[in-house]
Amino acid sequence: MHELGVVHRTIERADRTAVEALSQFGVATVHEAMGRLGLMRPYLRPVYEGAKLCGTAVTVLLQPGDNWMLHVAAEQVQEGDVVIAGCTTESEDGFFGELLAASLRARGAKGLVIDGGCRDVDELRRMDFPVFSRAINAKGTVKATLGSVNVPVVVANALVNPGDVIVADTDGIVVVPAAKAATVAEAAAKREAGEESKRERFKAGELGLDMYGMRGHLAELGLTYVD
Repeated sequence: MHELGVVHRTIERADRTAVEALSQFGVATVHEAMGRLGLMRPYLRPVYEGAKLCGTAVTVLLQPGDNWMLHVAAEQVQEGDVVIAGCTTESEDGFFGELLAASLRARGAKGLVIDGGCRDVDELRRMDFPVFSRAINAKGTVKATLGSVNVPVVVANALVNPGDVIVADTDGIVVVPAAKAATVAEAAAKREAGEESKRERFKAGELGLDMYGMRGHLAELGLTYVD
């Protein structure tokens, strides 16, 4: 059951040092470093090219076609937060646009991830306010029905708790539980260092077949080369 009509003012955000460390890595690296967990469904896309963000989650549960709770959530935003909005049922209405972006930015928000629609895309691009949404839709919304703020929400099949770390870029969106942020950041750094070594070997012409020792297993499975 969804918890409706509640705003939790006190949440435990991930450690800021860990968030800053995670911001140095792309979504794919963070996802792999966390054991291939935490990805949102890929239908959520940046509304303009080059959008990316990393911050702690202020969560919002919306009602379809109603953006009232985004205004309620703005009051709870602190510097470095990302607003993460799910909906009680599928809706692609334009919940969010330029004016709400101005409000969230004034509170220190790093951006928005919303399992719904967004509009005013040209203005958001000019503001460089990152938004990831399921649709771009000019259709407006009303302010009539209660949802909640800072409750656990499911956004694009991923569970987000208030204070979790959200990393988003062109490749997708990943949720890092607050308690695991420092550990995942450390694992991501190790993975990145390993990839740099492999990158140089690939550039020098070495094949993945040899680097990863694939030839023997392929032969065992019966791969045959024919000249």
